[in-house]
Formats: sequence, structure tokens, C-alpha cells
Amino acid sequence: MVRIAAIGECMLELSGQAGRTWRMGFAGDTFNTLWTIRALSSSHEIDYVSAFGDDPFSQDQIAFLREHDIGIAASPIIRGARPGLYAIKLEGAERSFTYWRSDAAARQLASSPAALAKSLEQRTLVYFSGITLAILDASARRTLLQAVAHARAHGSHIAFDPNWRPRLWPDPASARSAIDEALKVTDIALPTFPDEQELYGDATPEATVQRLQKAGIGEIVVKNGEHAALVSHYEDTFTVPATRAVVPLDTTGAGDAFNGGYLAARLLGLPPEEAAERAHRVAAAVVQVRGALAPFATLKMAFDQ
Repeated sequence: MVRIAAIGECMLELSGQAGRTWRMGFAGDTFNTLWTIRALSSSHEIDYVSAFGDDPFSQDQIAFLREHDIGIAASPIIRGARPGLYAIKLEGAERSFTYWRSDAAARQLASSPAALAKSLEQRTLVYFSGITLAILDASARRTLLQAVAHARAHGSHIAFDPNWRPRLWPDPASARSAIDEALKVTDIALPTFPDEQELYGDATPEATVQRLQKAGIGEIVVKNGEHAALVSHYEDTFTVPATRAVVPLDTTGAGDAFNGGYLAARLLGLPPEEAAERAHRVAAAVVQVRGALAPFATLKMAFDQ
């Protein structure tokens, strides 16, 4: 049995529709990736590790996860807490976000080290991101990384997307410090080149690969939007062109879906180059629907074509 856990924050998502109409859903970077893995890997045991409130919206979140065969492992239910919220406004296919998340329940996902460790026990794959790090205070971040390191020491493969979001950090140096610590327990790195260029000053995707190789990471996929991805698997490095002839409707969640497509393919035993090709197709499908989550059938069709 393949057992997967993603760690982070699932938020309420408001996406703008016609006029002043909004549609509510659920989304968040690591959740979007796990959603894609669920769509492409129906036989796996999958859990979203976070913390949840006890309000009706939190109950709806948990019910939504269970409806799609996603558990919450030993995630704590925090009395009186609520989920975070964000709204997407589109200008063409590009989006801007407004967030309400300062007191979100997910910020307490490491409040019980024992529960967090239990949630990560005997996992084939553990996935988390720079946003997972950013929503935690320094003490909780240490607890998280200790739990991930423990899971890795007991056989879990660790995938990490640095996913730097400047507004979540007090300054770039704090983000670099936390991300560098996470990279020490990472087996598969899934960075996005413009983020790495801004945060670390990498001149090219090749420079990002070289820096991460020096950190001891054997499998690296540098995403670059509509441009080719650069994939490094130990001694082999190759470029994988993005899917062309796509007219985007909404680019929300494209990188997260790429990560999910790539990891799902690797869990099926596909080589990195083919995994990246399939991931590009999955990301291209996601940008043609509104919101961060595409229907399972849409994701599966793109992955299998």
C-alpha cells in the first residue's frame, strides 16, 4: 500500500464569477497537489495533515476531504478556531489574491508533536512546502522539520516545493534560512525558477539545479511557467518542454498541479522525464478551469493522454 501525506493549509477559496457573484471552494498549495495525486492515484491511502477548527466551515472542509477519499490522519481539531480564507480576482487569465489567514487553525498544525509524528508514520511519500513553513512560528517550524526528518529516517521519501511568498515572511533572509533547513531533509525538490531567482539570485534554472545539488538533493525539477522545466535526476539533467497551444482561463494552482502530476507519475514508477511531460499536461489542463482544483476526470484525461 502506497501511503501519502501532504502537510499544510487548506483554505476557503472565493473565486470571482460574473458580476459580483463568488463561488466558494477549498484550496491551498499543498492541498492542490494532494488533490491532483488523489485524482491520478485512486488506490493510494492519502491524508492531508493540518489543523482544523470546530466551526461549520471546518466541518465542511473535513467532509469535502472525506467525500474525495482524503483523510486527515491525526490532525488536531482546535476548539474555537476557523479556516483561513482567500479571494481570487482575475484580470484575463492572471490572478491576484486577497487573504484572511492570520488566525487560521492550520497555524497550529504542529501544536501536538505526538499527533504530527503519528500522522507521518509509515508514509511512502511526505510532501510539504515553503508556505507550510511560513504559516508556522519558529518553534512550530522546528517541530515540523523534526517530524519530517524522523519520517525520512524511517523510510519516507520527502518532496518539498520552496514556494516562496514574500508577504508571508518578515524578510527574505528569514525565508532562505527556513527553506535551507527544509532542503536538508528533502529527497525531491520542486522549485519554481522566478521564485528562486528572486529569493536566491539564481541567474538561470541551471544555477538553481547546481545550488540544490550542492545541498545534497538527488532529484530536482525546476518549473518555469510556460517555459520548459529543467529536470535533474542524480547524474542526468534534461529539459522538458511545456505543453503548447493552451489558452489559459485561470492560472491558479498550475504549479501545484504540476507537482501532483509529477509525484503521481514517479509513484507509478515512471522515469523523471516522462513524469515531467505528464505533469506539464496536467498543469495545462488546470489553467483551463476556474479555481485551483480541476475535476478528477479532467486531470486523469490529461495525465493519460
